[in-house]
Amino acid sequence: MTTVAKASAAVSPVRRRGRPLRWLPLAPATVLLLLFLGGPIAYCCYIAFTDMQLTGTSTTEFTGLANFRRAFGDGDFRNAVVLTLVFTVVSSLLGQNTLGLALATLMRRASKPVRTLIGSVVVAAWVLPEIVAGFLLYAFFRREGTLNAVLDGLGLPSQNWLYTLPILAVSFANVWRGTAFSMLVYSAALSEIPQEITEAAEVDGAGGLRRFWHVTLPMIRRSIGTNLMLNTLQTLSVFGLIWAMTRGGPGNRSQTLPVFMYDQAFNKSLIGYGTAVALLLLLVGAAFSVVYLRLMREEV
Repeated sequence: MTTVAKASAAVSPVRRRGRPLRWLPLAPATVLLLLFLGGPIAYCCYIAFTDMQLTGTSTTEFTGLANFRRAFGDGDFRNAVVLTLVFTVVSSLLGQNTLGLALATLMRRASKPVRTLIGSVVVAAWVLPEIVAGFLLYAFFRREGTLNAVLDGLGLPSQNWLYTLPILAVSFANVWRGTAFSMLVYSAALSEIPQEITEAAEVDGAGGLRRFWHVTLPMIRRSIGTNLMLNTLQTLSVFGLIWAMTRGGPGNRSQTLPVFMYDQAFNKSLIGYGTAVALLLLLVGAAFSVVYLRLMREEV
């Protein structure tokens, strides 16, 4: 046996004994995650397969997939799924993502006072608590609110936006509140693009739109994917904003899955059924995450 082999044989047992010690700094965080995150999720998974109720019964029985079969056969649940997709596509994929990229691009060319003013206004909407933002937008869209006052002053027809177009009203509210995150993500991504690449494209005769489409977008595609994933997951879980503005109404015309879940679990006392809906919402978010991660991995 060579000297190197002898040394490796002597060190390897020491390394094997030292490997468990490397996990000790992570042990407290792991225990806390299992206790406060894994534990509640596991308990929710159990509740989803039972007929647990807040009132009306003193016993809880295991019902298997009954809650999930009930959900897929429930017209109100299917309506909530459709409205959740509309709310997510309009306010997140189209609204926050597109507006955030546009603001970040325009602010690169704007003067410092303009950047400061626009950044302050957009970020101020983002830092507001969700329930406060909901009441502000309720005051903006209500029949006697700010929007109709402006339209009346301009001689344009007004309407009760929270009654006629409730899902679009709450979608606009989510765009107003959440665009700042996309703007900050894209501002950071755009600042990392080497200036010489943009200048080379300009020397080659590429106009502003062609440079944006063929140079800027490809170079920030991973930031776009990350922003879309985070925005989608955040939008899927929006509750306070919609609850403050419409409570899912009128009827169920703005009742997304989080609002539907709350209504079933706490207003109708069907904890088991509401938790099953929450698990389905979790699966929807996981599906979006997997799609985004696969797309970003294929682009590497």
